[in-house]
Formats: sequence, structure tokens, C-alpha cells
Amino acid sequence: MDSMETLRMILMFIIILIIILLVALVVVYFSTKNKKEKKVGKSDRISTGEEEKEIPKSKTFAVQSVMDFMEFDRIEDNMIIQKDGFKYIMVIECQGINYDLMSEVEKNAVEEGFIQFLNTIRHPVQLYVQTRTINLENSLQGYRDRVKQIEDDYNKQEMRYREMKSSGNYTKEQLDQVYYELTKQRNLTEYGKDIIYSTEKMSLNKNVLNQNYYIIVPYIPEDSGTDEFDKEEITNMAFSELYTRCQSIIRTLAGCEVNGRILISEELVELLYVAYNRDEQEVFGLDKALRAGYDELYSTGEDVLDKKMRILDEKIEEEAFNKANEKVIEAQSAKEKALQKKENNMDNLIDNLAKLIIEQNTDAVGYDVAQDAINSINEEKAERNAKKKQSKEGGTKEDGKEKTKRRRTTKTA
Repeated sequence: MDSMETLRMILMFIIILIIILLVALVVVYFSTKNKKEKKVGKSDRISTGEEEKEIPKSKTFAVQSVMDFMEFDRIEDNMIIQKDGFKYIMVIECQGINYDLMSEVEKNAVEEGFIQFLNTIRHPVQLYVQTRTINLENSLQGYRDRVKQIEDDYNKQEMRYREMKSSGNYTKEQLDQVYYELTKQRNLTEYGKDIIYSTEKMSLNKNVLNQNYYIIVPYIPEDSGTDEFDKEEITNMAFSELYTRCQSIIRTLAGCEVNGRILISEELVELLYVAYNRDEQEVFGLDKALRAGYDELYSTGEDVLDKKMRILDEKIEEEAFNKANEKVIEAQSAKEKALQKKENNMDNLIDNLAKLIIEQNTDAVGYDVAQDAINSINEEKAERNAKKKQSKEGGTKEDGKEKTKRRRTTKTA
């Protein structure tokens, strides 16, 4: 019995020693591992004599593409393609309605139509509202070009009116008609300039905002089991499926009096540009960004001499055009003056030609008859000149009386 107890105590002692050794080994292992990890994290040291210098560990950065941060790969066939064909998206733009101004019957109809729209959805959709700042620069530039054209026409018409007035070959009714058209042209020019000024002032004082409403319709080919098809076939299937879904949504929204349409590729580009460039799109729209070469790797400036030559050619062309218009107007005015002069001298030309014909046929009609005919022509010419002189003097006197009356009236006033 004593020997069994002694043996049992020895075995217990041996087991305790084994457990202590195992615990010690585990502690030594973990402590050694922690020291190695700390040494890896520390910087290396180089000892030179008494001093030690630290050599920092070099850091390396991997160059990544901007497209790695984008949520889409490309835009193709009116679709946004994500994750290398894992997901396809088509967007519907909806035209909003003024719900608050509707009557109760109309509101109920819209609500019932929207409930029907929700009940017919068999796939996930997303409603997206994008607020854009309207850039009025393009509209203002169109106004400026139109007003400049109207102002050029007004200047030409004013020049023509002055020439007509100075020539003295037109009646008062004709001059009044031209002056009336000239006044209309001047009023139109001033009205256009006022519109441009008011629009510019309005756009400077506050931002003009516009809200656009979109429905995002996605399609995931893996959900339809398209593992056996290539990428082109999957793209065609995605387009067909998305187009069918979008057309179904558009027809259902028509019951709510909401009109919709599928965005094309260019409009999808603009949608993403505005979404990723909230601040820049207020100053630089998509068209300006593309013209500035934002999608290019690098750009080069135009040569200075070529630029000056192009500006000089444009200036020469503009001045030549203006000079050609002026000379054409002058030539037309000269022809009108010659025509008016000929019309005024028509009677004298007829008399001279008639006398020449009589003189050439004196032998046939007889000398006395020819002289009587010539004298008759001269008498008619003298009477006609006397009447013209009398009417001219009478008109001058009447004009003088009218001027005197006007002056007296002005003094009285």
C-alpha cells in the first residue's frame, strides 16, 4: 500500500513537470515571435563607430487608373456597362407633373396610375433626382448673334434712308414708309439688347436650377443563366431585355400622365458628367469640357503666328464683306439717280428725238410742214417748262410759309 502511494505521487510529480515544461515552451515561442515582428516593423540601423544611423524603410506606391475608381466601364448602345459586363443599366428620363395644382379627381387618377406602376414592377428599379444649374451662356450667345444681325440690317436700312432723303428724288410717302420700317427695326434692336441685359443680370444674381427625374433600370446576366454565351451575345440580350423593361415602364407611367423616354448614349455621358462634376458643370458644361480636351492625355497650344494669321484673315474677310455691301448700295443708289434723272428728262428727250425725226424727213413732208411741226414742239416744251417753274416756285413759297408758321408756333410754345 505504501509502495502504491509512493508510485502514484511520483507519477503525479512527473505529470506536473511535463505540464510546466509545455507551458514554458509555449511562452518562449510566443515571446520570440513577438520580438521578430517588432524587429520587422523597426527601421534598420547601421553602426559607424559610436553613432548609429537609421535607414527608413522605402515605400512603394502602385499606379492605378482613374477608371478603377469609376463605377462603370463604358457606355455602349444606350447602356451603362459595369464590372466588365456583370451589370447593364438603362436610364429613363421622366417629365414631372404639377401635382399640387391638380383637382382631387386628377390626383386620385395619378395615384391609381402610380399604384398600377408599382404593381407591374417585376425587377428592381431606382429613382434618381438630379438637380442641375442651368447655364444660360449658350442661350445668351444665340441672342447676341441674332441681335447683331438685326443691328447690321438696321444700319444698312438707315444708310439707305439717308441716301434717299439726300437725293431728293423720292416722294414724302415713300420716305415715310421707309422711316416707318426703320423705326420698327430700331425698336426691335433695342428690345433684343434689353432682353440680353436682363437675362445676364438675372443669371449673375442667382442660380437658375432645374430638377431632372430618372428611373434606373438594371439587368444582371448571371441571374438569367447566360454562362454559355459570349460577351457580344450577352450584350445583345441585355439590350433587348432592358429595352423591353423600359418600354413597359414608360407605358405604365403614361397612366399617371408622366411622359418618359430612354436616354441615348450622349445623354448618358452628360448624366454621368454632371453626377461626378457637381461644381465644374456650373462653369464648364460637357460640350466645353470636350472642346477643351479634358478627355485627352495631353494637349498642345496653337502656334502664335498661325493664330495671328487666322485672326487677320477673319478681319480681312469681314471688312471686305462690309465694303462690298457699301459699294453695292452706292451702285444701286447711282442707278436709281440715273433712272430718276432720265424719267424727269423723258419729255425733253422725246421732243428732241421727234424734232430729229422731222428734220430727217423734211424732204418727204415739205419744208413748211416740218418747220410748223418743230415750232409746235418748241411751244409745248416752253409751256411745260413754264408750268414746272410755276409749280416749283409755288411749292417753295408754301414751304416757306409752313416753316414760318412752325417757327412762330415754336416761339409761342
